[in-house]
Amino acid sequence: MGSDREIRPLREFQKARLKVPSSKSLTQRAFICSALAEGKSRIINPLLSEDPRLLLSALEATGVKASFSDNILVIEGIAGKPNLSGEKVYLGNNGTGARFFIAYASLGRGSFVEVYGKDRLHERPVAPLISALRTLSANIECLEREGYLPLRIYEGNPKGGKVSLPGNVSSQFISALLLIGPYLRGGLTIEVEGELLSAGYVDMTIEVMRHFGVDVERINGCFRVKEGFYQETDYEVPADASSSSYFLSIPLILGRGEVYIENYSATSSQPDVALLSFLREMGANIEVMPLGVKVSFEGRPKACEFNVGDCPDLFPTLCVLLACAEGKGIIRGAPHLRYKETDRIKAMATELKKLGVEVEELPDGIVIEGREDFKPARINTYDDHRIAMSFAILGLRCGSLIIENPACVEKSYPEFWEHLENIYGQNS
Repeated sequence: MGSDREIRPLREFQKARLKVPSSKSLTQRAFICSALAEGKSRIINPLLSEDPRLLLSALEATGVKASFSDNILVIEGIAGKPNLSGEKVYLGNNGTGARFFIAYASLGRGSFVEVYGKDRLHERPVAPLISALRTLSANIECLEREGYLPLRIYEGNPKGGKVSLPGNVSSQFISALLLIGPYLRGGLTIEVEGELLSAGYVDMTIEVMRHFGVDVERINGCFRVKEGFYQETDYEVPADASSSSYFLSIPLILGRGEVYIENYSATSSQPDVALLSFLREMGANIEVMPLGVKVSFEGRPKACEFNVGDCPDLFPTLCVLLACAEGKGIIRGAPHLRYKETDRIKAMATELKKLGVEVEELPDGIVIEGREDFKPARINTYDDHRIAMSFAILGLRCGSLIIENPACVEKSYPEFWEHLENIYGQNS
């Protein structure tokens, strides 16, 4: 693919129709549930991009068996007993997968498993998760510095009970603990202190657990999982709402036309379905089908104030939308964006400034003054798939935009560049 990619302006845009990949978040949750279950589960339409593949190979290193054909992944689970055989497991830059796997491996029997990844993964804190797992008698050793990967998980004797976690840290910690909850003696209660950020991602976890036969109760700010087990089942993964966000934004970026995504579920539990209401607020017309959604627009989008506390992955998409909008827009509510694949607030501010956009960073977001014309620029993607994809869509308007390291989209959307080319083809 080469190390750079130039984005050509899309002058004659009228309409586009496409299918986007399945949800990365739901795929990874389904992997953990089916790995812990006894028997064979079938994951239909899984996303097999870089992140889920890394998690799957980590699970296979603990005795899980997987086979893939005809868009169905069959996972044979280990009945709640991962085999720790002294292997080193690499998780790249997969923050969600790493956190889920640490909790999962804490249930293991045998010697140990070592978990490591790219340098950036080693900078992302996991201290609250490790501390909660140790409270439950997990045996975890941090190999370089306390609270961070790389780490080693030894056979422990994990038991249930009650753990407390602050709500303003990653919701992935809560999801990771919930996912192993049924396999802890006596079950698990998680007390959340303060307001829970990204609550929608915890809802997604609970929905997948329910599909695999385990219920989560909520009582006075606590999550409660009874001791039990996941049942082997079939689970079909819907379209990824985060990946859809780039293409659904095109009519507003270009000021005209319509985009129809045919496998989109507007009723999905994915938090990024919130994009539809954000686009509507900016002036778009949204048409929801039984399966699929159509966004159409004419004119210039209006600047708004958005809170992305529950849907932080939409931040890069909303930044490029506001860059084209009329007036001054604000995005708030996501201080944890500074600890993603990169510091996304700083990265988006830095790259938008190269295009001549007036930007002000906030501790938990950004202020963006929209404009109609943009300077040519080279965009540093910081090895972050969402930054690459959001600027690629902005490039359809301004052209003369060069995306560095375009291959980083492999993390969640391997076909992204091919789908973008198809849109040029549909409008030539």
